[in-house]
Amino acid sequence: MKIDWKRKLTSRKFWAAVAGFTSMLLIYFGKDAGQAEQTVALIMAGASVIAYIIGEGLADSAGDSFTTNYNSPHVFDAGKENTPVEAGETEA
Repeated sequence: MKIDWKRKLTSRKFWAAVAGFTSMLLIYFGKDAGQAEQTVALIMAGASVIAYIIGEGLADSAGDSFTTNYNSPHVFDAGKENTPVEAGETEA
């Protein structure tokens, strides 16, 4: 079984588990709660940066796949309460 590291590193659950484990280790080895709290804050800040960088990289690598195609037959018209406008239809 292959680990999907991109998905793992952008997971909030993964980083919460890492932060929790690290804080418990610090307390076990005699560090005070203040040091554990600062370490957890640092881990979560780093996790946010890592997730942002990976997310932006994935969006950039996808290229134009995230752009809106206004020629699609399923473009939504704001005047019709978000009901799809089929190709060739005109507004009533």
